[in-house]
Amino acid sequence: MDQAESSPTPGQPEPGRPARRPDRHAEHEVPALALEHPVVAGYDGSASSRNALAYAAGLSRRLGRPLLIVYVCSSGVYCEPLTGQVVGVPRDADALERWLLAELDQVTGHAEIDVHVRTRRGSPARELAAAAAEFSADALVIGAPTHIWHRIAGSVSGWLARHARCPVIVVP
Repeated sequence: MDQAESSPTPGQPEPGRPARRPDRHAEHEVPALALEHPVVAGYDGSASSRNALAYAAGLSRRLGRPLLIVYVCSSGVYCEPLTGQVVGVPRDADALERWLLAELDQVTGHAEIDVHVRTRRGSPARELAAAAAEFSADALVIGAPTHIWHRIAGSVSGWLARHARCPVIVVP
């Protein structure tokens, strides 16, 4: 075993020691190498995604793996109908991260797990699959679709079940 494998990576607990929550004021953007086989939770604020977040946190704790919360938003670029001007809607990354961590605290009761937050832009299904592949996720946990339209036109969970490279857990 080389030296890189013998010592824990930054942000990871030492073997035999419990993981702890990150400092709320610390920078959460960690290099991809710092996350080995996390449990990835897709979160959008819906009731089923809250259930999925709670399940993912428990799974992460039981497996001793970090939890990676991924929030996928639209591109944020819109066309103003009267002028045709393209308008970008900026999002406050710090506020979004605080919101996601507050949601996690509400559903888990301040569980002692190693948590990382990522936001991505684009198609939720493709971005969640890409995040799971990028970090070699042990599992990808998402909420079940709630709209009847998803059963007709297809859903994020259906696409992920066919295309993700790790187990996909769909929580009602």
